[in-house]
Formats: sequence, structure tokens, C-alpha cells
Amino acid sequence: MISGEAILFVLFAGVALGGAIMVVTMRNPMYSALSLLASFLAVAALFVLRHAEFLGIVQVFVYGGGIMVLFLFVLMLVNLQQVREVSLFLGQSKLAGAVILVMAAFFVFLFTSTIDFGPAFTDPDSFKRVDGEILGNSEAVAWILYRDYLLPFEIASVLLVAAMIGAIVLVRED
Repeated sequence: MISGEAILFVLFAGVALGGAIMVVTMRNPMYSALSLLASFLAVAALFVLRHAEFLGIVQVFVYGGGIMVLFLFVLMLVNLQQVREVSLFLGQSKLAGAVILVMAAFFVFLFTSTIDFGPAFTDPDSFKRVDGEILGNSEAVAWILYRDYLLPFEIASVLLVAAMIGAIVLVRED
């Protein structure tokens, strides 16, 4: 018996995979960007299905919002009428497809045979535990981030602010 959650997982995984394939195969960059957005949103749905709501929301805000706006801004700045058409794989698409298929099979074999999936594979609640107490996913992430990694978090924040100020100073006109 297949559950509804399993059906949704397969559906969203298919959308994410299909969107990722369409990103690299579409000739129109705008369609590629929209396929990338569909892939980002499907990955966010996968996070929500796996009870990682915090990561799902971050995926929508950061990638679905910020990164997509950046990509679309760059696409609008580039004059697409002056970009010349390039033949994909220089007419060797069958050979390239076979090479990609062999490489993908090799990496899947390598990944599944050598990777130790750790405690999360056998006990999914291990990421929700803080000091032995089961919390929600967001609480566990916040607890570890602001308790155990507070100093690196603050250092990264200061470096990002300094980088943003430096970028503004470099772009500013005299």
C-alpha cells in the first residue's frame, strides 16, 4: 500500500528532476529560468514533506525569491537578440547522452556503495533531538545555531555586512 506522502514525494521529486533537466536543455534562457524556479519550489516541497519546514521556507525565500530575481535581472540586462546560436554538443548529442548516462550510473553506484548515511537513515528523529529531548525541526536548528555555533554565526554576519558595504562603495559613482 502506497501512502499519499510517498506519492507526493515521487511527484515533487519528478518535478524537481524534470525542471533541472529542462534548465540545461531549453534554448530560451527565460524558459530555463522558469524551469529553475519550478525545480526550486519542488525542492522546497520535498523539504516540507520531510518535516524540515524551516529549510523549505528558506528555499522559497532565498532561492525562489532572491536568486531567481538575480538571474532574471541578468537575463534582462543581456541583449538576447545579439547572442549567437550555439549548437549543443556540436552535433554529437547521442554520444554525449551515452557518456552522461554512464557517468550518472557510475556516480549513483559510487554514492550508494561508499556513503555511510549515518543515524538519520536509521533514525530520522535524530536531527530533531537536542540534549535527548525531541523538538521540532526549526527549534532544533535554532537551538544548535544560536547555542553551539553563535560565534561563527556572528562572524559570518559581520563579514557579509562588510562585503555588502564594500560592494556598495565599489559601485558608487564619484
